Amino acid sequence: MLRSFSTRFALSPARKHIDTSHLFVRNVRHQAYDASLDQDELAEARKWLDTFDWDTLPRGLSSFSRSSGPGGQHVNKTETKATTRWPISELSKVLPKIMHQALRDSDYYTRSNDSITLSCQTQRNKTANADENRTKLIAELQKIYKANVPEKTSAEKIKKYERLANEYREHRLQLKKRHSSKKASRRGYDD
Repeated sequence: MLRSFSTRFALSPARKHIDTSHLFVRNVRHQAYDASLDQDELAEARKWLDTFDWDTLPRGLSSFSRSSGPGGQHVNKTETKATTRWPISELSKVLPKIMHQALRDSDYYTRSNDSITLSCQTQRNKTANADENRTKLIAELQKIYKANVPEKTSAEKIKKYERLANEYREHRLQLKKRHSSKKASRRGYDD
């Protein structure tokens, strides 16, 4: 049985790992991207970023184990690798609603315990590694925010999209009138 190239490509195992999350699809032709999102949620998220104190994030649950790599006997005897997990339920309490689903789409999401899990073993002491995990979490949350909350559309762009919509509507009406007149000219007139 022969398949077309596109069918074979779609069914190939390599196709499963192609990331399409960066592609934004707009169903409305001439509209700003943020116009299709809930404006109340966007306002809440933007306000959250301006007023949020990163020190109010939950502490997370840290566990320590032996790290790997260079360090000689010190690495073999001490538990300095920090693995910290933040349950999604705790993070959701302090984050805006628009970011909740994106937490589960994060690269650091662990499905088995429904949490964001980070580990670090770059420092020689465990508290520094736990602090590094917290820094990584803040960076990940900022990345999630930037990916899910577009910047506010300027008045200039809104006017541009309105102008484009009007031009499109006028062009479409001209085409309809032209088509209608063409069909009318084909009709036979009986006298």
